Amino acid sequence: MSRPIRSKALIAASLALLAACNGGSAQEQSPPTDGEAGPSARIGLFSTLPIYWGEGGDISSVLQGNEEHGWVRGALEEEGELVPLDTLEEDSLDGLKRVVLAQPRPLAPSENVAFDTWLREGGQALIFADPMLTQHSDFPLGDPRRPHDMVVISPILNHWGLDLLFDEEQAAGVRTITEGTIEFPVDLAGRFEARGGAADVKCSVSSGGLVADCRVGEGRVLLVADAAVLDDHVEEPARHTALGAFLDRAFAD
Repeated sequence: MSRPIRSKALIAASLALLAACNGGSAQEQSPPTDGEAGPSARIGLFSTLPIYWGEGGDISSVLQGNEEHGWVRGALEEEGELVPLDTLEEDSLDGLKRVVLAQPRPLAPSENVAFDTWLREGGQALIFADPMLTQHSDFPLGDPRRPHDMVVISPILNHWGLDLLFDEEQAAGVRTITEGTIEFPVDLAGRFEARGGAADVKCSVSSGGLVADCRVGEGRVLLVADAAVLDDHVEEPARHTALGAFLDRAFAD
């Protein structure tokens, strides 16, 4: 039986610490100037997954720039300069046209408003929202460095007219599915259901419910109800191809 995802008592991941160790956000460190790549070539990354900073790296390695990066970060950087974000408040989104949310922490009310406004003004977003994350973590439950096992972004999904559901009776294990033209792995995936949302939001949901494509005002958001494709522990051409296909679809002009 399917049910809406509900919050559990998980401690929110503290990405602000990592951003501080890196000397602030990448936007503060290297703002675009004349002659450099414009906003469309920069991609904001808001995630509890160890994509930008590897899970195994220590603070010393981060400060020295010697930490190891996984294949997911490399794939994202093929699309543009990656800008790590520790918040989705209005100021953090200034100058960005494209943003990836990968298993994000719960958003504060002000972040919901700022992100929705940014989309309505022409922003483009790709969101991986996994109701039952299966990616391994070396950190125990309750450790703020651990990726969020359940995504909780119901308020903004409801505003866009979407419900994220999870079938507790489904079998565990990686399986490959095809949604549209994209073939990708999933494991204990969720599914989206469309219902009435804001008047200027139009969402279409794939036949299997794993992908939702929404026009939000002048912007667009592509949502995937699973994050297995982003598992840095498994590097294979099929995952790289699938992630590239999602990026191309979400950020198509």
